[in-house]
Amino acid sequence: MTPETERVFAALRAEFGAESIVRVERMLEPGGGGERHPLQRAAKWIMPGLSPTPWHDPYAYAELAPVVHALEANHPAIKAELSAAWKTRREAFSDYEHYLTRQENWQALYLFRAGGLVEESAATAPTAYRVVKEAAVDTEKICPLLESHFSTLLPDAVIDPHCDLWNFSINLHLAVDIPDGCGITVAGETRSWEEGKCLLFDYSFEHEARNTGTRPRTCLLIDLWHPETTLPERRALTTLVTEVRRLMGDG
Repeated sequence: MTPETERVFAALRAEFGAESIVRVERMLEPGGGGERHPLQRAAKWIMPGLSPTPWHDPYAYAELAPVVHALEANHPAIKAELSAAWKTRREAFSDYEHYLTRQENWQALYLFRAGGLVEESAATAPTAYRVVKEAAVDTEKICPLLESHFSTLLPDAVIDPHCDLWNFSINLHLAVDIPDGCGITVAGETRSWEEGKCLLFDYSFEHEARNTGTRPRTCLLIDLWHPETTLPERRALTTLVTEVRRLMGDG
């Protein structure tokens, strides 16, 4: 805890009540606030009190459903623009830099990164950019600590089993272009993407993905706040992680 974190936490308690950020504070205690699911043990932070559910129904949450419906309704245009960009603006894509690794056979086109929209992507993928901006960024449903990007796995690419950093955001996938031979496994349960539809999962659980097909697999990913987190918790978490990154020299 730094003076800035203490200041923000105190202001949140004063505005929202003493109990408003207790789950965040418990997360920071030795032991991380309680027992973890075995397949979440590699995550850095597990905020207690959030449903320990690997797979979520993308239509079940009133907060997130508008994002899901907007993405799915615009899938045909999103796919057409993505296909055109892949053919004519390949330089807009880069090796995906996961916090654990960098993979040449895992390509990314960013729409939101480092706390803001990637404005140059508005010309490359205008429909996806607009939907992400209007449905997730302007409504503050996106987790500003993370990102939104097109995730393209080249043929034979494998994302090895891993846990992401925490459970207080949740990963939404729009299946943009899905060849045969692709799958994603979360907490031991494997599912396939259905083109034009969304999947939603808690990536603090161990997960992996693969493309054994003959052409690239692309999903549009958005890191959203976990719908069971509250406004004061989100503010506290944003301050906390931003301060940790600052101290580590990472932004």
